[in-house]
Amino acid sequence: MMKKKFDCEIDCANCAAKVQDAILKMEGVQSAKVNFLMQKFTLEAEDARFEEILKEAVRVGKTIEPDFSVLGV
Repeated sequence: MMKKKFDCEIDCANCAAKVQDAILKMEGVQSAKVNFLMQKFTLEAEDARFEEILKEAVRVGKTIEPDFSVLGV
């Protein structure tokens, strides 16, 4: 498993919790944390598919909170 931390933008704690829950349900995701106060997103997922899972996690997040963004992705 690969674990990486990213800067992110999210508007509220409730949105962060909803985005986090949705990402945790994705196949290949070991753990995910969306921290509203720190504006950080941590993802732990399968090594071989990490970039693919990361992109899908951002897409899923945007369906819940259109302003959700992960810097560098």
